[in-house]
Amino acid sequence: MVYPNIKKSCIAENVIFGKNVNIVEPINLYGCSIEDDCFIGPFVEIQKNVIIGKRTRIQSHVFICSYVTIGIDCFISHGVMFINDLFKDGKRAKGDINKYKETIIGNNVSIGSNSTILPVNIVDNVCIGAGSLVTKDLLIPGIYYGSPAKLHKEL
Repeated sequence: MVYPNIKKSCIAENVIFGKNVNIVEPINLYGCSIEDDCFIGPFVEIQKNVIIGKRTRIQSHVFICSYVTIGIDCFISHGVMFINDLFKDGKRAKGDINKYKETIIGNNVSIGSNSTILPVNIVDNVCIGAGSLVTKDLLIPGIYYGSPAKLHKEL
């Protein structure tokens, strides 16, 4: 009989944790930094070269790919997906670090459930509605939603 290679339900390798970080298993964290007073819900994957700022809350079923920086006091709701590979050549980057793009999320940013965030810059004090697709930089504090996400109200 052949058996599969079974991984642990909680993987936290080479992670830098701040003080008072709360994590709910199962979780998959590696090569990232999670600052003080953060909450990470179950079924979350955070890849290498990611920074999660202080007092940020990440709900369940979130995927944060490499090269994402999330500011302080942010809220990432259920099922949010971050993307760093735009398939520019019609195929995936396959580990080619030069093809992965960076995402910067400012402070006090809330991202609604099931939103997808492509490689962008988002300023402080932004609220993104559920199910939104963020394809371009969000440069004005405000409320954005839609596919693609557009500014609906300045804050």
